[in-house]
Amino acid sequence: MRVHANVLATYFPERNGAPADFYQQLLAQVELAEQLGLDGFWFTEHHFVQYGGTVPNPANMISAAAARTSRIRLGSCISILPLHHPLQVAEDYAMADLISGGRLEFGIGLGNTERDYVVLQLDRAQSRRRYQEGADLIVKAWANPCFSHDGEFWQMNDVELHPRPVQRPHPPIWVAGTSEEGLSWAGRKGYHIMTVAHPHTPETQRAGVAAWRQASAECGHEGRHCQHHARIFVGENRQQARETAEAAITRYDGTSSVAHQRPRQILANQPGYDWPGMERTGRNIYGTPDECIAGIRRAQANYDFDVFGATFNFGGLQHEEIVRSMRLFAKEVLPALS
Repeated sequence: MRVHANVLATYFPERNGAPADFYQQLLAQVELAEQLGLDGFWFTEHHFVQYGGTVPNPANMISAAAARTSRIRLGSCISILPLHHPLQVAEDYAMADLISGGRLEFGIGLGNTERDYVVLQLDRAQSRRRYQEGADLIVKAWANPCFSHDGEFWQMNDVELHPRPVQRPHPPIWVAGTSEEGLSWAGRKGYHIMTVAHPHTPETQRAGVAAWRQASAECGHEGRHCQHHARIFVGENRQQARETAEAAITRYDGTSSVAHQRPRQILANQPGYDWPGMERTGRNIYGTPDECIAGIRRAQANYDFDVFGATFNFGGLQHEEIVRSMRLFAKEVLPALS
């Protein structure tokens, strides 16, 4: 099983320093991930809130990370397509692919916070149509030296995109989501997919992935992958790891609840959160190396995926804590997954 790292930058200045310091910490973590043998590192786009808003443009972080690495794949998880003109996105990520020497993994999605659409004065009811048309336009711009487009939202004739990416016909495309509708679309297009453990029950995730697999098979697409993200913290002993991870999860869910409402989900900063149940199904993974191996195995048993996306940096964990966790993961956990 391939293992990647990803970060949704839940930034806490009192714990993570100034924004410039935080960026340097993220870049150091990418360098370390490459040294430790991980396959990829992904950055998430968010805006206007502490929940991820420190990285509003993953393409910038990918380009900076590319200058400090040579092998590791670098991805967006995700670029929120409905918020942008698709040709601007195509240019930004084509540059990232070129700067990285063809290491870009392009993840796309609708986004999950209402505030993005309110502040940018966009109609969220149009988001899925804008997203799907935008994705088609980006692929067209990347794959063709000259192209035209006549869609619902964008029309253009005889356009040349400069620059175009290294990877042909375009970088790998990953669709983030859970719904059967969204993942079926990804399957028909022949795209990879990404899912997230902590917000979604195994039953919900597996239904969406099954719809993707069926659509992929019906359209003749083989060799596609599902990457599954889970918060993970590896410590020397159970008590220390539990205390550190549960405090970070509580901070993470607290800032997440500000960004968007989840009326059917009890968050860790609320009474009644099922800590044992979240561990038992692999939705939160923390503890000693052996406990984390068991947690990943539980995630495999409950969710459907073949690429594990380890979220080491979450909830204001400090850089030194993340580095220790990553090193212990690589030394004791990673060999058990190969």
